[in-house]
Amino acid sequence: MNVLIVDDEPVAREGLRLQLERLPGVACAGECGGRDAAIAAIVERQPDVVLLDIQLGRATAFEIIEEIGADAMPLVVFVTAYDRHALKAFEVHALDYVLKPVDPVRLREALERAASLLSLRRTASLADRLEGLLADRGPAPEATTLPRPERFVVRNGDRLSLLEAEQIEWFESAGNYVRVHSGGRSYIMRTTMDRVAQRLAGRDGFVRVRRSAIINVRAVATLERYDKGTYVVHLRSGTSVISSRYYQPGLRRLLHPDRHGGSRVASGGDRSQ
Repeated sequence: MNVLIVDDEPVAREGLRLQLERLPGVACAGECGGRDAAIAAIVERQPDVVLLDIQLGRATAFEIIEEIGADAMPLVVFVTAYDRHALKAFEVHALDYVLKPVDPVRLREALERAASLLSLRRTASLADRLEGLLADRGPAPEATTLPRPERFVVRNGDRLSLLEAEQIEWFESAGNYVRVHSGGRSYIMRTTMDRVAQRLAGRDGFVRVRRSAIINVRAVATLERYDKGTYVVHLRSGTSVISSRYYQPGLRRLLHPDRHGGSRVASGGDRSQ
């Protein structure tokens, strides 16, 4: 992890550099004492993290961020003697805020947070590239009449794994991510439910039963009437998902015996009043 030091005090820069030298996996990408030198170093050296003093003579750190653009900035850890700028610092998406005199433990914690975030970004970027390669790959000439297998890139601990769509029991919305359930385990995928639904469009094996859930019909054990126009979908893994009446058309596909044999509605009766 390459870290650039930006501070107008030579003694402060030296202290930070000495602390960086004691941290494993961290390298100093250079030192700057002013606004223009900092902008040039950030653009040319592309550091992973900037340790940025807020007051740089007559200039401020916020002028640097405005000049480069918040979206183009590396991760920023403010290092300053004043805490009055803390709120504004986080408004420009600073990762952390460390007060002078700098506590080595506090600085290490901030850089560990930066390392974790960089790792997540790289993993997500690799997942996006893998999905792009899979999307661009065309079917083999001898199999042009067969549907191409859909594969999803998921996080498996610190690794990335590929899951065939048929291996997946159901997809569940998890905020800005999607949780994928397969073989008794769950995985996180950096995407949205709408994007998953688009990728599965035209495949008879998957049905969206509510905005936050898409199920593999092969994983369904039974259906039980729950309320007017809704059902409890019991999966073979023991999980139960309640359908939404807004997704009735998809659920009718699941109930159609000519297309999905083996599915049945449990005899619990209609619970609506």
